[in-house]
Order: sequence, then C-alpha cells, then structure tokens
Amino acid sequence: MIQAQPLIRLVLVLITLCNLSAASETTPPNIVLILADDLGIGNVGCYGSDNYQTPQIDRLASTGIRFTRAFTAALCGPSRALIMSGRYAFRNGATNQDACMRMNPAELLLPKLFKSAGYHTAMIGKYGQLPGRPEQVGFDESLVFNGSGVYWNQTGERAQRYRVNGEERELSEKDYMPDLMHDRALGFIRKNREQPFFLFYSMVHVHGEIQPTPDSQPESADLFGDNIRYMDKLVGNLLDELDTLKLRDKTLVIFMGDNGTGKGQSSKSTVHGRSLSGMKGSMLECGGLIPFIASWPGQTPSGKVSADLLDSTDIVATFSALAGATLPANMQFDGRSFAPQLRGEPGKPRDWVFNQLARMWYVRDAQWKLNERGELYNMSNAPFTETLIAAGSEDPTAASARARLASVLQTLNPAGGILDTGDGTGRHSGKDRKKQSGGSKGKNSE
Repeated sequence: MIQAQPLIRLVLVLITLCNLSAASETTPPNIVLILADDLGIGNVGCYGSDNYQTPQIDRLASTGIRFTRAFTAALCGPSRALIMSGRYAFRNGATNQDACMRMNPAELLLPKLFKSAGYHTAMIGKYGQLPGRPEQVGFDESLVFNGSGVYWNQTGERAQRYRVNGEERELSEKDYMPDLMHDRALGFIRKNREQPFFLFYSMVHVHGEIQPTPDSQPESADLFGDNIRYMDKLVGNLLDELDTLKLRDKTLVIFMGDNGTGKGQSSKSTVHGRSLSGMKGSMLECGGLIPFIASWPGQTPSGKVSADLLDSTDIVATFSALAGATLPANMQFDGRSFAPQLRGEPGKPRDWVFNQLARMWYVRDAQWKLNERGELYNMSNAPFTETLIAAGSEDPTAASARARLASVLQTLNPAGGILDTGDGTGRHSGKDRKKQSGGSKGKNSE
C-alpha cells in the first residue's frame, strides 16, 4: 500500500493537470477590440508601409495572427454597424453615414451578447455614427463623443463636449481627448481584472483634421506621422498594462481599421514602393481592405500571416462563440466565426466576402470580384491593381468565376433588402443635403 501511494499521487496530479488544461481551453477570454479610425494597410509597418512605422502594433502581430484579406465597409458609420450587428447593410439599414444613426438600435447586438454571457462591457471613443447611447444598447460604462477627429478643444469655436456614463462634460483646453479615452480604458481594465470584460476601444487616431499630438515637436512637418506614432504608443501602453496585471494570456486583443486611409493621406500610404488601389469611401480594394491583427498568447499562433477571407460581420459570430453567448434565432446573421483560426486550427474560412456602400456592392473571393453592375475584376494583383475583364471574355476561368460570384449575389439579393435613399456616395442621406448646408459639410462628420 505504501508503495502504491506515489503512483496514486502521480495519477491525481495528472488528472488535475488535465482538468486545468481543459478549463484553460474553455474559459472565455477577456476581449479588447481596438478600432483605429481611417487607418489603412499602407499606414502599418507590418503590412509593408513605406512611410510609417508602428513598432507596438507590429509587436502585437508578432504574438498573434495578421490577416491580409480582412474587409469592412468603406466609411466609418456603415463599418461600425457591421461590427456591432453582424449583418450586412441591406439587412441592418446602415447603407450610408446618416442612415446609420437612424437604424434600429436593436441591431446593435454586440454588447448585449457579452452581457448575456456575464461580461462587464465598456465603450470608449467614437460613437456618434450609431443610434441611441451606449448605455441603452448594453454597455456598462462609456466615454464617448460625437463626430470624428476630436483631439483638442477647438480654439475659437464652441467647446467640444463628450459624455462619461451618460453625463455630459466639456473638453478643457488642456485635455487631449485620446489621453482621456486611454486613461478611462485602462481604468476599466483595472477595475474588472477579476471578471470577464469586453472593451470596445474606438480610437480618435488617425481621423482628420490632423492636429499636433502631445509628443509633436514645434513646427512638425509630419503631423500625420506624429499621430500614427502616438496611436501606436497608446496600443503598446495598453499591452504593457495587460502584462502588468497578468491578464495578457487571458485576453484576446484585436486591432483593426474602420475603413481605408483617408483621401488626404492616401498618396503617401504606399506599400513596398507601390500605390494602393482605392481609399476611404471607395469601392476599390483599399476602401474596405483593412489591417486586422488578433493576438491571444497561448492560443493564437505567434507571428502567423493568414490569407483567410474575413469581413466585419464575422466579429459578432466569433465573439459570441468565444464568450459562450447565443445569437438570437429570429435574426439572419451574415458572419462566420473565425474562433478556430484564433486557436491555431484550420476552421472553415469564407469562400467570399460581401461589401456594400449605398447602392454599390461587390462580392469577392480569393482572386475575383463581381460588382452590382456585373463588372468582373481579376484581383490576383491586389491590393495594387484590379483588372477589369471584358464582358464578352471567353476565358473559361473568368467565366466560371463570374457564374460563381453571380450565384452568391443572387442568393444574397441585396437589391431586395433595405435600399439606400441617399446621394449615392454612402456619405449622406439626401441629395439636397449639400445644397441645404451652404455647400459644406462638418469637418468631423465622417
């Protein structure tokens, strides 16, 4: 009996280790979703940017997966609607910037799903393109502002205002909005370190109007670069805080852009010496192609580069799977979970992604793109060029691609859903808006 005791102890230890391993595989992670504003692949170092360095974002990529074919809507409001609803624009109604604010708040399911799974939730940052207020759609805590590009209080104009947990406040002359947001985000993480949490961190950077950062030198000749560096520093600071709190291995961090690079910055946003096809607001490749990095140490493969197709509707499906939440059975969702890929498994990657803005849309697979006008593009040289295939082409490979993608569009039937009634650009709800506003739009409206 005495001789058997060591063997019994060994068996008990092995059983305990197995149980701990199983628990680690099934314990839902904390989730931090960092959404950069107007940051395209040409602005991120690990995507091959020629003119901008992002060492902290690159560090995040080195501990996780960098996706090279992740797509979202080409403007911020419709993009956020996809992220929060998991449903395409012809279903959720967010076909243009103004329509997003009129969509049914019930579409904004993401925080409610986390709440149903026992998570504490926070919304930090840009929210004005969505209906209602964060606390009305399921967020426990919030610091939010309307519009875009809110950095410093605008000297000579009315003071910028923001809300903290529903209470309106005024941005003082000394406050830098990105720092206020960042401090609130870290405070939320510290307060909830002992329980599962979801943080939606919707950054100011790098939306225009570009202004000096606290680190900018006087008369800086590269304010846009200054802002990318400051944003990158904030990302690194958040990662360091998770390390300090010993939460990094328990936390999935996703960093993504909300659409492509803005028009004013696109010419310098080159990759490996080449210009990119498209920009923010465009239905070309880099209007919706975004940087997308996912890191969960101990789960995601380190330094992996994945060409799996993703679009923003996949976020609701993935987060629900990870958190253990159940999607409503009475709604049709468009996303596909990439949770298996996050754990290093093959999963079931998409065969295609769908993208829409106003009454413009396309479906794209790994090599081909077909739009609402029936135009077929060869995307084998994307993101640099897109080759239009002649309508009468007899190339069998192109003909097969056309038939395949046309079948997808026929099944989706976006023309049979909620149709856009705006000016056709995806930016405004009515054709007369520009005329009624004296020919100008608010600089922070997008």
